[in-house]
Amino acid sequence: MHNINTDIAFTYLRTGKKMTMIAMLGVLLGMSLYIFMNSMLVGFDRVSNNTIFKNSPHIRIFKDDIISQPLHPDHQMIDMIVNPQIVPSGDGISNPDEIIEIIKKEDFVTAVSPQITTTVFYNIGKLQVPGTVTGIRPEEADKMFDIKSNIIEGNYDHLQNNVNAIAIGKGIAKNLSLGIDDNINITSSKGISRNLKVVAIFKTNNSVLDKTKSYINITAAQQLLSQSNSYITDINVSVSNPEDATAKSRTLSTLTGYASESWLEANESIMAAFRMRRLVITFVSLTILIVAGFGIYNILNMTVTQKINDIAILKAIGFKGRDVVRIFLSQAMAIGFMGMTGGIMLAALFIFLLQRVYIGGDIGYFPIGYELSKFLQGILVGGIITFFAGYLPARKAAHVDPISIFRK
Repeated sequence: MHNINTDIAFTYLRTGKKMTMIAMLGVLLGMSLYIFMNSMLVGFDRVSNNTIFKNSPHIRIFKDDIISQPLHPDHQMIDMIVNPQIVPSGDGISNPDEIIEIIKKEDFVTAVSPQITTTVFYNIGKLQVPGTVTGIRPEEADKMFDIKSNIIEGNYDHLQNNVNAIAIGKGIAKNLSLGIDDNINITSSKGISRNLKVVAIFKTNNSVLDKTKSYINITAAQQLLSQSNSYITDINVSVSNPEDATAKSRTLSTLTGYASESWLEANESIMAAFRMRRLVITFVSLTILIVAGFGIYNILNMTVTQKINDIAILKAIGFKGRDVVRIFLSQAMAIGFMGMTGGIMLAALFIFLLQRVYIGGDIGYFPIGYELSKFLQGILVGGIITFFAGYLPARKAAHVDPISIFRK
């Protein structure tokens, strides 16, 4: 009986070639756009995250400001004027080496990099340009932020163990007419000045940073601020799963006793835009697939109406309701299979072509790739929609009463 059901289903498909083709094309376009748009979304997120991680760690550990408290412990019972202010204290992390060792023992930590950030003036003659300098351990910082990939001139490795070297942004180099091996004078917020040699010039995708930011050896930063060699303002941490950074941030804060902030918390407005983009693309692509499912439903519903006499005859000669369901469900799944196969091929073609479109800048070629998870997700969602689009009219056909049809 199963083979007869299949034969009847394919007979209906062949006799209604036009409607079959329209339904198949609907699934094909829906499937291809669903896979293509979601693969594009993954590419966009990957590029956006990489851009953020070029300048922001997964987790930043720092010493937070302490707010003064009321003098009287029972101040709620007494009318007092209290003006909470920040309690003056050092902004450095105590015993940073011990803190770093504690952090490194956690299984989810992949890299740790201490740093010092301070405001400075870049001086060339009488010209002064405000900016920020970041003191780093070059090897550890590059492992975390991939700084070397942004170097366009010079050698980043010359920062290692060299307290008289500096790597500057392209904007600083342009504004101050500086090149490799030129000298630049910088003055810190403590009034201390140092002459440093430019050993590297970097260019990021952020022109504001390129005009203000520079890197020096962490020892040079300590000297610039007249601090000891244990002075650290921030400890940057990379974790194995960046999406779980907020929870891990709380764990590290508890372990170290210092304030911590994940990249998700530091970039809340950007992440809100990412979430909105994901929702829009997912909604649009899913809607297209659902519309394709309605196409299958309408066509099969029309087929049931047109073949109502055939269904009555089949039931009269011994076909069960489940056999009728199998006939129309086989039709739907056959249409869905052809449409999904074509959709996968079309999506792969779209991705192949778009991968070769050069965008420029730091992005390079269009950020899209063959995301296996999105192909499998498309097949699963498309299969479910196709099944129900076929099952509903099939169920209607299964309840046809042959006697009432013959009477008409």
